[in-house]
Amino acid sequence: MNTVLAIDIGGTFTKIGVVDKKGEILGSKVFGTRSKKPFANFLKELVLNINELIALVGTDNKPIAIGIGAPNANSLTGNIENPPNLNWGKETPIAAEISKTYNLPVYIANDANASALGELEFGLGQGMRNFVVLTLGTGLGSGIIVNGELLLGEHAQAGEIGHVNVDPHGRYCNCGLQGCLETYASVTGIKRTVFELISEMREDSPLRSISFEDLTGEDIAKAAIEGDALALRAFDLTAEILGRKMADTVAHLDPEAFILAGGLSKAGDILLKPVKDNMEKNLFVAYKGKVKVYLSNAPRNAAILGPAALAWKHVS
Repeated sequence: MNTVLAIDIGGTFTKIGVVDKKGEILGSKVFGTRSKKPFANFLKELVLNINELIALVGTDNKPIAIGIGAPNANSLTGNIENPPNLNWGKETPIAAEISKTYNLPVYIANDANASALGELEFGLGQGMRNFVVLTLGTGLGSGIIVNGELLLGEHAQAGEIGHVNVDPHGRYCNCGLQGCLETYASVTGIKRTVFELISEMREDSPLRSISFEDLTGEDIAKAAIEGDALALRAFDLTAEILGRKMADTVAHLDPEAFILAGGLSKAGDILLKPVKDNMEKNLFVAYKGKVKVYLSNAPRNAAILGPAALAWKHVS
């Protein structure tokens, strides 16, 4: 069976999988990215896990190509360039390194762009021609599909919605700017909001006993679902900012829908309803009632379907 190897590099975890042309994941692995360590450390760990995975799925399913989704990946150069959440330097030639190791064609894209391709080929984007995927993870990534094609732009860097400005005097971002959307609407962003609220609100909350490093998006979502006032307030503030900036994006792109993916989207209606309400409230009148917002229904390991779709796009 022909398969591709898919690699999704996140600020916290890296996911790899062997995927067939129908989007079936034949095997997968997850390991810590350890983004503060040098790239050489990551590469050694990646190769170790890839070799174990290929052995696991068997030689009959050996990949014919590799797709990589990564923060700030440039599909024109094959490099990861100035990633704000990876301490790997200005340019990391990941496509060349992986191709050299496995003697296979390697295709690379911004992680959120790859995610958009995954939704287009295997997910909620099937049948849509214009939509935006927002990946709410360690940061906020975005992939834009226009007329059925991935929007790349002149420098293959189109769609950095996470770095539009929310407040010029707001939170500092790892990218070097101040007030970026991802410093508010991401797992990291909502954690910062929770810790601000801890000092402002008097209500008891289980979140008060968790350190910033240990706190997860799942912790905040679970508390909100159970009615915790602090967690609910954090989601309301996050949704207000995100919904407002989604309305701005509609004015630029006129999409059929947004698809929310990533760790923060696992909160379900706790996030979805206020995001939709705030987007709708801020939409220009011509768009009101026309733009849908969905939560990605992809399985938990589906981040690898994006890089898989990228690889299949080139080898099909």
